Amino acid sequence: MTSNITREEALELLRKHNKEAFHIQHGLTVEKTMRWFASELGYQDEADYWAMVGLLHDIDFEEYPEEHCIKAEELLRAAGVGEEMIHSVCSHGYGICCDVKPEHEMEKVLFTVDELTGLIGAAALMRPSKSVMDMEVSSIKKKFKDKRFAAGCSRDTIRTGAEMLGWELNDLFDRTLRAMQSCEAEIRDEMVNFV
Repeated sequence: MTSNITREEALELLRKHNKEAFHIQHGLTVEKTMRWFASELGYQDEADYWAMVGLLHDIDFEEYPEEHCIKAEELLRAAGVGEEMIHSVCSHGYGICCDVKPEHEMEKVLFTVDELTGLIGAAALMRPSKSVMDMEVSSIKKKFKDKRFAAGCSRDTIRTGAEMLGWELNDLFDRTLRAMQSCEAEIRDEMVNFV
C-alpha cells in the first residue's frame, strides 16, 4: 500500500470540500491516529498511506452528508487518487452508508477509530483541561456506556470494529487514547492556521 497523493495535496483536497474547523480537526486527528497505529502494528513502511486515508476519510461528509462514502469515490477519483486508496477511504462506512467492506487491517482500524476518536474528543471537551492528556481509560469506558453522551458516535460500530480486529474494548480504548495523546499538541498548532 503506497500513497499516490502527498500530504499537502490531501490537505488541500480536504479543505476544498470542508470549510468547518470541526471537520478539518477531525480529519487531522484521524490522520495522526492512523499514523500512530501504523507504527504500533508494524506497518511503518505504510504509515503515509494509513495517514492519508485517515486525513481524507470524511472528504465528502460536509458537502454530501446523505451520500457519505458514495460521493467520496467521485471526489477522490477526480483528484487522481488511486483505486486502492478510494476503497480504503470508503470502507469506513461499511454497513452504515456503503457496502465497501474493510479488508486490510488498516481499513478495520479506520472503521473503528473514526467513531472512537469522536467519542474521546467529545469527552475531552467536557474536561476542565479540554485535553486528552490527563484522560484515563476509565473515563472513556464511562462515556462509552452513557448512550446519551456523544450520541452520534456509534457504540455498535466501535464494538464491531474491535471484533473485526480481535481486540478487547479496553485495549482499543487504551491504544486510541495513547494515539490521540501523542498528537494533540501538533493538531492544536496546525489548527491555528485554519481558524
